[in-house]
Amino acid sequence: MKSRAIFLDRDGTLMDEVNFCRDPRDVRAIPGAAELLAEAREQGWKIIVITNQSGIGRGIISLPEYEAVHAELLRQLNHQVDGAYYCPDVPPNVTLRRKPEPGMLLEAAGDFDIELTRSVMIGDKNIDIECGRRVGARTFLVRTGYGKNTDDSAADHIVDDVAEALRLVLKS
Repeated sequence: MKSRAIFLDRDGTLMDEVNFCRDPRDVRAIPGAAELLAEAREQGWKIIVITNQSGIGRGIISLPEYEAVHAELLRQLNHQVDGAYYCPDVPPNVTLRRKPEPGMLLEAAGDFDIELTRSVMIGDKNIDIECGRRVGARTFLVRTGYGKNTDDSAADHIVDDVAEALRLVLKS
């Protein structure tokens, strides 16, 4: 049987929103996320980070800076992440990997043998929600990051933060 996954946006969802975060000292994981991700993994969920990173494509963030920020987030999450995918595309020149397109989810589904319709997508922007909807995943909009300014989301659930979203996923 294929795995199910919790796909998570990074900036504004798993960690505080920092515009084009390039310094690991600015990384602040959302409280409670690490423990709930560990519980989800114990229940058999794959944990996959899916993040647009146009700052790389724009030359604002170097690849080593991105990797250092990612490493610090993983440390703060007690390494409870199975995989991470990023897209450096800069609009309007984008590929099918840039959210809301589902390319990164499809790539992860192939890499980890994931059944997308049994999975969830958690993010703070409508592009995260649209990305999840395009593959039939259940969607959660968090009210952290850009989500606090979003009132017209098509998400299946709108919650305060990633910890609340994970609690709901683990109950279902």
